[in-house]
Amino acid sequence: MSHGVKPHHIGLLTSGGDSPGMNAAIRAVVRCAHVQGLKVTGFLGGYDGLVNGRSRPLGPRDVSNIIQRGGTMLRTARSAAFFTEEGRAKAASILGELGVEALVVIGGNGTFTGADILHREHGVRSVGLPGTIDNDLKGTDRSIGYDTAINTAVEAIDRIRDTASSHDRLFFVEVMGRDSGAIALDCAVAAGAEFVLVPEREEHIDQLIEAIKGSDGAKASSIVVVAEGETEGGAFRIADLVKDRLPNKDIRVTVIGHVQRGGSPTVQDRVLSSRLGVAAVDALVRGEHSCMMGMIGGQVTSTPFAEAIQGHRELDRDLFRVLRILAT
Repeated sequence: MSHGVKPHHIGLLTSGGDSPGMNAAIRAVVRCAHVQGLKVTGFLGGYDGLVNGRSRPLGPRDVSNIIQRGGTMLRTARSAAFFTEEGRAKAASILGELGVEALVVIGGNGTFTGADILHREHGVRSVGLPGTIDNDLKGTDRSIGYDTAINTAVEAIDRIRDTASSHDRLFFVEVMGRDSGAIALDCAVAAGAEFVLVPEREEHIDQLIEAIKGSDGAKASSIVVVAEGETEGGAFRIADLVKDRLPNKDIRVTVIGHVQRGGSPTVQDRVLSSRLGVAAVDALVRGEHSCMMGMIGGQVTSTPFAEAIQGHRELDRDLFRVLRILAT
């Protein structure tokens, strides 16, 4: 991580996909900044709002009654302009005009990559908070929104199990995770699924067929959890392949989709967001920047952007063994 002087005016934005707990993080940043005597400007619509100068001042009362709300009050959007040197130069110019000396950015890989480039090109200091339901960032055990997302997905799978059992059906349930199978793996274990398919682990169709046949007759239903980025092409493609091999099997597909992003954040996500929001402001006050604040083993940690966005956080391989044992 890098060090610099304490800022007196910080900017705040949320970028990338929304995740439950972002509002709680916004609240924590604004109120901690107020206690530290810092001015806060929020940018509306992520980096697109920064490039186009859409901003509003934020004080303690502006963030009242948002800790329980999903989504982000600052909104989020993709920005084609920020991908260009001209766009980033414009963003830096707007920060200078407003007197903003440092940023707190809440998001994932793309968000931190943008902040890192902005610092290298224009010296804009930033601290990041891991706001993504994918839980794929290095430097934190859990990212903001992940706990809410997996609880939402497991609740849906539990409901699907009820109807699957009533009709002796095989359900393929697709959850979010284009590049990461974290949601799928945790949900599969928690919901008692028979099998899981994730992008990080290429499973042969024969292994899946064997698992399904192994549960036939012994169970009234079967659930296979599929991450959307699974290598074969998602739940519908997998269901078609299985139907070709098991033509007499009653198969259904459910895609849980963006419902996983919404809803009131869990207690764990609210506490995580609150702790990391305060930690981000404290880091800037200490002169730290170009880093992501996270939680490892219950302790607040700081990880340089370059490390946080390098590759993907690895899945807990032992959970595959646990799932296999418990699916018998």
